[in-house]
Amino acid sequence: MASSFTVITRASVAREQLFDLSLDIDAHLASMSASDERAIGGVTSGAIGLGETVTWRARHFGVWFTMTSRITALDRPARFVDEQTRGPFRSFRHEHVFEDDGDGGTVMTDTLTLASPVFGALAERLILVPYLRRLIVERNRHLVDALDAR
Repeated sequence: MASSFTVITRASVAREQLFDLSLDIDAHLASMSASDERAIGGVTSGAIGLGETVTWRARHFGVWFTMTSRITALDRPARFVDEQTRGPFRSFRHEHVFEDDGDGGTVMTDTLTLASPVFGALAERLILVPYLRRLIVERNRHLVDALDAR
């Protein structure tokens, strides 16, 4: 059984700006520096596009993980989806939705759906979901701060 959660982030920037930065490998790496994340295969710098892959290597829970993700849907500037094609999860899908807030800003909604091959639903809800939620909140804060600084 898969676990799912949503993170909503509000930003005072145009959705095109936040959308484009969300697809930028370098921005992602900067936001994940605490886990020593690196892009080691596929698109390793700049913007990633529809059908393209990136292989990440990062340390989480003191263990090194490698995961390859593909952009499986992209509708600029409204939505894109990345999904694990190889890695530690039985399944991992991350949908990013960008909507105008009516005041010149953006509401970004991240919905993650994942299934662990080892831990099961209880561990997903108690350990993985809170951990990943915190990572997404930190990543989004980094992206918004980077755009605000411009």
